[in-house]
Amino acid sequence: MDAADSITEQVCQESDVQDGELREVEVAGHTVLLVRNKMEFSAVGSKCTHAGASLSKGVLAGNRLRCPWHGACFNIRTGDIEEYPTLDCLPCFKVRVEDGKVFITAKKKDLESDRRLKAMSERCRSNETTMLLLGGGAAALVCAETLRQEGFTGRIIMVTKEKHVPYDRTQLSKAMDKTLESIYLRQQDFFEAHGIEVWTEKEVVSVDTQGQKAHFQDGAFQRYDQLLIATGSSPRQLQCPGSDLQNVCSLQTPEDANRILHLATGKRVVILGASFIGMEVAAFLSDKASTMCVVDRGEFPFQAVLGPQVGGVTMKMLQNKRVKFYMKAEISELRGENRKVTEAVLASGEKLPADVVVVGIGVTSNSGFLKDTSIAMDRGGAVLVDLFMQTNIPRVFAAGDVTSFPLTLFGGTTATIRHWQIAQAHGHIAALNMLKQQKALHTVPFFWTSLLGKSIRYAGYGNGYTDTVVKGNLEQLKFLVFYIKDDNVIAVASLNFDPMVSLVAEVMHSGRQISKAEAQSSDITWMKQA
Repeated sequence: MDAADSITEQVCQESDVQDGELREVEVAGHTVLLVRNKMEFSAVGSKCTHAGASLSKGVLAGNRLRCPWHGACFNIRTGDIEEYPTLDCLPCFKVRVEDGKVFITAKKKDLESDRRLKAMSERCRSNETTMLLLGGGAAALVCAETLRQEGFTGRIIMVTKEKHVPYDRTQLSKAMDKTLESIYLRQQDFFEAHGIEVWTEKEVVSVDTQGQKAHFQDGAFQRYDQLLIATGSSPRQLQCPGSDLQNVCSLQTPEDANRILHLATGKRVVILGASFIGMEVAAFLSDKASTMCVVDRGEFPFQAVLGPQVGGVTMKMLQNKRVKFYMKAEISELRGENRKVTEAVLASGEKLPADVVVVGIGVTSNSGFLKDTSIAMDRGGAVLVDLFMQTNIPRVFAAGDVTSFPLTLFGGTTATIRHWQIAQAHGHIAALNMLKQQKALHTVPFFWTSLLGKSIRYAGYGNGYTDTVVKGNLEQLKFLVFYIKDDNVIAVASLNFDPMVSLVAEVMHSGRQISKAEAQSSDITWMKQA
């Protein structure tokens, strides 16, 4: 390390830091995270590269540090990513101990940046091997980056029917006023610098797995050596009279978000569906629309995933912001004037005035282009993959929302889980196995929803839970809920209870089961077994 480009400072006494402690220290006016693990010191960037959470409040398990907010994990020795959602590693700094004093040596540029891009191989024109990635979302992006990080020098082509390079789709419903550039995951020059081709506004219409070709709507085709199917999902369309009226909207693209925000401001809004898209849009627009109504067949929002207790809390949060709920109800008809929607009619006959209707009633897998192939899919159109993201067809992999995959940590059941973190984990594992590294998926599903500035975090797979254990106070919006099945915890959700969901996720990741009795107990020694 060039002395002119680096700085060394004493940051504390060795005796100041306990084993297992995460301590923020200052180096040249910049905050660095000092970690002591098994009596050895390491130092990395102090903020999670995903959303900026303070990692000093995270969960340490061996050399693995998990973010308290959204569950991303980093190796404290190298700063490298060990779990998603994030794209960048942490900067890593040298630590030495002399005469009981702890010193950190760091490059000035690493102190000034809060993230580090893992080294990538360069594109070699003589290597004609082609990795074709169908889809322009998180799974395809992480796959492309991992291929380069693992030394692949051949051709990488990412194909998307959208107009844009990959962007943070989670922001579309949570922050509908963000500029397009602010939600790009990588800028165009990144792809050019690393030899990753991004074909936008190009839709795949069929795949010839024997000939190893993908055909596109414009009549073109592309040969591949390895194929990744990461085409995601699309909003389920409303099927009722009037569903084709103007200002009846679904949310999938940045253009959709901008249009809905523009149409809804100062207007009467009806949202169909009280799950993640519907509730996040309702929350964001609650102080912008003149009136806001949410219609859903269930008794509570989020009921299928978070259950009635948490769902009831979220409903009260939005009711306090003038959002009206029509639960155990459904739309029978949309009516309009001059081809624009003016009201939504419930099955009960009640009429809700509506200038804008936002449809958030679920999604369907974007797999129709595979109908003439032998690629195995489930009844819902999700592509079946194994733990290596391999389909039943050689050289064909799949990742993200379009897949159904095995959950080894949750009894081996197969599931389609449309989470941001899962898509990135899938893309990483797919890339490793496209390179024949035989790496199996080992991840705990982790997601979050944001409502009115508050985040509910969730880890695990709670399908089929039969009981819950609640810690804290639901009414005071400070709680931890364990979801129980067969007397064991299978999922956990929290609000204002960090870093508990991350801690439980680490215990689950270790393979250890948490019993209902442990969840109920005030004895928390099991938490230290992550």
